[in-house]
Amino acid sequence: MKNLLARISYNPQVCHGKPCIKGTRIMVWQVLDLLANGLSPQEIVSEDYFPDLTVDDVYACIAYANRLIKDEEFFFPPETLGAVA
Repeated sequence: MKNLLARISYNPQVCHGKPCIKGTRIMVWQVLDLLANGLSPQEIVSEDYFPDLTVDDVYACIAYANRLIKDEEFFFPPETLGAVA
């Protein structure tokens, strides 16, 4: 996973400091959004979306998101438990 995370960069001068694929202005959230909408990694790196990316870049976005939430604790008000939208 360490090798994948090395593909993600932060720079306050690029995309307002949001995490991007290193060497691009393609933000991690953009790739995750496409995945959430059902696209495969192969579709994301195609000419239709982000041909400058590799499948490993897509996996790096997933690894980054995983790392962010892996050890987080989430607290929900009791009235929302069981109300999953």
